Amino acid sequence: MKNSIGLVEYKSIAKGIESTDAMIKSANVELLNANTICAGKFISFVIGDVGAVKNAVEVGRQVGGMYVVDYLLIPNVHPAVFPAISGTSQVDKLKSLGVIETICVASAIIAADIAVKAANVDLIELRLANGLGGKAFLTLTGEVSAVKNAVQAAKMALEKEGTLLETTVISSPHQDLMEKLV
Repeated sequence: MKNSIGLVEYKSIAKGIESTDAMIKSANVELLNANTICAGKFISFVIGDVGAVKNAVEVGRQVGGMYVVDYLLIPNVHPAVFPAISGTSQVDKLKSLGVIETICVASAIIAADIAVKAANVDLIELRLANGLGGKAFLTLTGEVSAVKNAVQAAKMALEKEGTLLETTVISSPHQDLMEKLV
């Protein structure tokens, strides 16, 4: 069952590619994404069952060695997180808008998982580091009270870690803006 996600971020592109190959050869995982990100880094995302993802992330860390910048394992991640990462989320109706901006990729994924588990909201997108200087952000939509609750839950978790940059909730975003965000 593909209910967990793992990522490893590398400061070397070459070592990131090598480590990603080792990760997907080491366990029964699916490579969700592997690509360069801003500041000349490389990031790999794998999905699968908890044990397999944990094993793959550990292999990625071992092979990556001193080139590993960050890593993450989220067991039982909310299913809405996967399409948001790959940019394939389907949102039926855009309502109020929530934005959570973080200093790193791992924190944005954690925030997305917390937000969709905390309230009845839809993830629009997780934008991860490309063109953002290594930062990340996510957008979500739903009824304004649900969006506020989701953003607040994620905000509380990330403030403890010191990885939150900013959040905002717009109760009635202009339609032109919403069209550009989806």
